[in-house]
Amino acid sequence: LNAVPDERFLTTHLHELLTYLGQRGIISILVGVQQGMLGGSMSSSLDASYLADNVLMLRYYEHDGEVKQAVSVFKKRGSLHERTIRRFCMSDRGIEVGETLRGYRGILTGVPIQTVSAGEASGATESPA
Repeated sequence: LNAVPDERFLTTHLHELLTYLGQRGIISILVGVQQGMLGGSMSSSLDASYLADNVLMLRYYEHDGEVKQAVSVFKKRGSLHERTIRRFCMSDRGIEVGETLRGYRGILTGVPIQTVSAGEASGATESPA
């Protein structure tokens, strides 16, 4: 971002590039990096979400002294999408999207707070562990 004189120029250039690639059937993946690993805001120096057809939020959070990962679909252009937050893991076995994290709030802040006991949560009762 520092090499671009004006953020508007970067956004316009990205839009043109993604349009060009999309017209040729090429899937593009944009990765936005957040400052800090846990807690804090999810702000980015560039808001390019309007350029994307789909936006996934991958977030680290702390649970019982371990750093875990969660995933949520924030945007899916042109159709409805699931709005739950799920356990997420990348390992040498591949990508695993787990059960919905129920009975907690604040998972996307990085520090979840239990709202009900795991046995009282409706549906899937996966703890954020």
